[in-house]
Amino acid sequence: MGKYIFSIDVGTQTIKGVVYDFSGRVVLKEKRFYDEPYFSSKPGYYEKKAENYWNDLVSVCKKIFQSGIRAKDIETVSITTQRATTVFLDKNFKPLRPAILWLDKRQAHKVPSLGFYEIAFKLAGAFETVKTFQKKSAVNWVIENEPELWEKTKYVCHLSTYLNYRLTSAFCDSYVSQVGYLPFDFKRKSWELKNSWKYKAVPIGLDMLPKLVSPSDIIGYITDEASKVTGLLRGTPVVATASDKACELIGVGAYDKHDAALSFGTTATINFNSDKYLEVFRFFPSYPSAIKDAFNIEYQIFRGFWLISWFKEQFAKLEFETAKKLGIATEELLEKRVESIPAGSNGLILHPFWSQSEISKKHAMKGSIIGFTDSHKMEHVYKALIEGLMFALREGKEAIEGKTGIRLKRLFASGGGAKSRLVVSCAAGIMNLPVFKPNNVETSSLGAAMLSALGVGKFNNIYEAIDKMKPGGEFIYPKPENVRIYDDIFRKVFVEVKGKLSPFYEIVDEIFLVK
Repeated sequence: MGKYIFSIDVGTQTIKGVVYDFSGRVVLKEKRFYDEPYFSSKPGYYEKKAENYWNDLVSVCKKIFQSGIRAKDIETVSITTQRATTVFLDKNFKPLRPAILWLDKRQAHKVPSLGFYEIAFKLAGAFETVKTFQKKSAVNWVIENEPELWEKTKYVCHLSTYLNYRLTSAFCDSYVSQVGYLPFDFKRKSWELKNSWKYKAVPIGLDMLPKLVSPSDIIGYITDEASKVTGLLRGTPVVATASDKACELIGVGAYDKHDAALSFGTTATINFNSDKYLEVFRFFPSYPSAIKDAFNIEYQIFRGFWLISWFKEQFAKLEFETAKKLGIATEELLEKRVESIPAGSNGLILHPFWSQSEISKKHAMKGSIIGFTDSHKMEHVYKALIEGLMFALREGKEAIEGKTGIRLKRLFASGGGAKSRLVVSCAAGIMNLPVFKPNNVETSSLGAAMLSALGVGKFNNIYEAIDKMKPGGEFIYPKPENVRIYDDIFRKVFVEVKGKLSPFYEIVDEIFLVK
């Protein structure tokens, strides 16, 4: 029997392979930045060849085994990926076109008619939501714009399914990974029944979709072909896990009903497990949880810590070069510069208008910085970006608490931003709750490892796996003086500004659409 779990986390910017033992200790980690995270043939298009994800996975596997880990010591393999990245396959499971990433903004214009269902949706006030679902479906876009390719399409799946297939030859995936614009029933945690309206909205056959299994079920076993290129031992079990955010929630150890996870990744989220299916925002589903019989209630900021990457690229090139010479991360240098900046960034406030509650609006994905004066410097902007994201997540926290009636008592940070004490401290002050800062921020791969360990019988249930494997760390507590400032900004400015800016965003859209 092997001693380790090999967990692979396929993100938007990087792929990480982490070897864990069954106590959750990191034995070895390999991280690879993609040579090209994605390409854009047109503005708003985000694509990447599915084969390139596979090649990056193979590269990480080889690095792991070159670093001294023996294939026979790997007892099980798990994969967690970014959500809603869609792959189109031919009859031989070969990709027909580049994968369409979750970031992609393209929309179909000619969507299928839903017949009498449209009347029902209009009466229920859901018509625009359903049409948005249809327009954002990559399937509908391909049918409209690449009909010849669609004729050749035999299977459609998300990235996790494709990578599982390459490892095992099983067209199979976890139901917790099905977050995207496909005919999935989030409440039943399965593909929709054959007579569902969703097959009219997205005209795809049930036979084109992968078999779905529960998290911790064995999907299949490493094939001869996969073994030859990756170095993994033939016959090693590959276990179904969950999407990255669902894995993060258990990976950080937040499963009590009064706990929530703050994910500081490309998309920033706050989510927690619920034993009930609830829609915090009307027609926005709860997602399946990595814990069976539970759901993830989630609030998303679609341009989360992407903002930090954007800031560094646009305004911190000098700091990047200086940090490189010093052998430290750019964020570490920037954070030293903001140590003296008080809570609230001297009145500079970022308002990111790209959260889950606004995504269906025409002017979504815009934002503002208000309160700017000649006393503000680059470091004020940097801190205001972080604080603005936390204010937006607090809005989600309060919406979740209002809908569920559950008061959150503790928060757990995960993702790259969780490395930063500044980020976690801002979160604690703005949320007025203790926030756990883990020693291992790779909680997505850790959550997948927990499910994988459960799948090969190392634990009796997922709660035992979490308790035995969860990361160490510390709680950062809010400072009362900061809480008062942040509470005033949130209630008197952040929330109030939201409604007042909306009409102006619409006017800006109209002006530039005319031009």
